[in-house]
Amino acid sequence: MTSRHWLALSLLPKLGARRLAQIRQQQPSWPEGWLAALPGEARHQLMVWLHDPQRSPLNEDIERAMAWLEGGSGRHLLTPSHPAWPGLLDELPDPPPVLWGWGDLAALTPPALAMVGTRRPTREGRDNALGFSRALAEYGFTIVSGMALGIDGRAHEAALDAGGWTIAVLGCGVDVLYPRTHRRLRQRLLENGGLLLSEHLPGTAARAPFFPRRNRIITGLSLGVLVVEAARRSGSLVSARLAMEQNREVFALPGSLHNPQASGCLWLIQEGARLVTCRDELLSELPESGRVEGVTHPAPMAPINVTCPDDPLWTHLSNVPCPLDQLVELSGVAVSDCQQRLLMLELEGWAAQAPGGWVRRNTTA
Repeated sequence: MTSRHWLALSLLPKLGARRLAQIRQQQPSWPEGWLAALPGEARHQLMVWLHDPQRSPLNEDIERAMAWLEGGSGRHLLTPSHPAWPGLLDELPDPPPVLWGWGDLAALTPPALAMVGTRRPTREGRDNALGFSRALAEYGFTIVSGMALGIDGRAHEAALDAGGWTIAVLGCGVDVLYPRTHRRLRQRLLENGGLLLSEHLPGTAARAPFFPRRNRIITGLSLGVLVVEAARRSGSLVSARLAMEQNREVFALPGSLHNPQASGCLWLIQEGARLVTCRDELLSELPESGRVEGVTHPAPMAPINVTCPDDPLWTHLSNVPCPLDQLVELSGVAVSDCQQRLLMLELEGWAAQAPGGWVRRNTTA
């Protein structure tokens, strides 16, 4: 089957991704087997397109999409028969029929981890997204997210800063800039080994129903999903639920009881998500980790020598400010020693002063 055949199937009316996947599993012959397996309206539309494409309502979309594909370098149409098709997606009950790509397909080679979170993160949430994304990208993972404002954008940026791979799964066509404030991020991604993916035709505008659907692709491409910071009613929790249904690992960062943007993470932990505070805790829970032999990164990467601070004082810190006298009591060290150690943690990016005391930072997670 050619790319045009798969594209035509993806555009057939009254034929969802789930039904199309069920038929594909039967490995029908082309085109007779497919025509026999398709429901009435879809069968009729495919027959029209096969016998007289100019009469088919599918033809205009197909020709326009193929023209975009041939209009520049780095443009791809991934189908189940394409050598770069992500095999993990076939574990989904409703994988996308096709995927449009713009960028470097090599980003699909390393193991991937999804990172999601609120569009309105706190400073701590931004720091955590940057720290974990950078550390995981440097370790060899592709960072997958949705290129939304907030945590998504930070995760992509940090992966690029580390010289690693990142994939943005969009709720619009890959050639559509959304959100518009991410113009520079998209350009960086395309110029530095990143990849934009979408199940929607090029030129498709962003629509609200597309975003929950694209989440299944974000998690489906990945070994697990890390929820960095999310409210109780959040699209990120949709991603976490999808990951659980897809038998993927779900991780969550703990947050303050008084931070509404952390309430979703705390709820996920109560529901069984793995609480993590640094990169190595996350890696130990993944079914597969480590660098992939033969993978060439888009830019040189500095090795990670430290993933958690050596000072045990850090373990007494959290997102909730802890006063100095309480830290002295918890750690059992003198005030002057505690102050000096906190200063070192702050200089190294592991701790910060906040109103009411000291808080943990994961900027080098």
